[in-house]
Amino acid sequence: MSKKILKNIMNIGLSEREAQVYLATLENGTSVVSDIAKTAGYNRITTYTILEKLLLRGLVTQTNKKDMKHFTAIAPEIFAKDVMQRARDFKQDLPLLKSLSGGNESRPVVQFFEGLEGVKKAYQETLKSRTEILNYANSKNLREHWPDYDDEYVSKRAKKKKFLRGLAPDDEPGCMVRADDKKYFREIRLLSQKLFWVENEINIFDDKLLITSFSPQVFAILIQSKAVADTQRQIFEMSWTFAKKVT
Repeated sequence: MSKKILKNIMNIGLSEREAQVYLATLENGTSVVSDIAKTAGYNRITTYTILEKLLLRGLVTQTNKKDMKHFTAIAPEIFAKDVMQRARDFKQDLPLLKSLSGGNESRPVVQFFEGLEGVKKAYQETLKSRTEILNYANSKNLREHWPDYDDEYVSKRAKKKKFLRGLAPDDEPGCMVRADDKKYFREIRLLSQKLFWVENEINIFDDKLLITSFSPQVFAILIQSKAVADTQRQIFEMSWTFAKKVT
């Protein structure tokens, strides 16, 4: 039996020995323990112990013929259907499980990403956003440290129709970025450099806050907390209204 098939079965919760015995039972059809053990490459006692475990999990069935136990593996399609049903059941229980752990509200999740490749990985989270993305950015500083930012991220965000509202300094790079707003599914407002100058980029979306720094070190911090995200969202909205008046 190929290692790929064995690995795939192990990936859905079976140990290596359990997977091998299941495959050996499947290959032998309805068989006695000694025949399954020979195919699996284990001794009879070990094979019988594993078969008992598979029996409890519903992956094999047992019948008695002439005072001898015979085992039959369930069909692969039934096995697959059972795994998918278990996954659906687990997904339905996620809200309850989250409430038992205290939820994101009481236990913020903080992730740290280092280097430009780490930053790129962090930005992938924004592409999953269910809400619009609120953004503070220094257009010049960002693109100096991430030259392919527009191709590697902005284009993907626009293609996925993840709308962005952003605030940026009123400089030449900022004006150039705003000129492409329609193309890149966003709205940028510019503020005087005397009033607004940021070195870091900040993205607010869903219940998350992504803070990115490009100098002196390149890193990103992703905070998942509804309280933090909601507070930052309110601050952004005040800044957004002020930017409109100034403009």
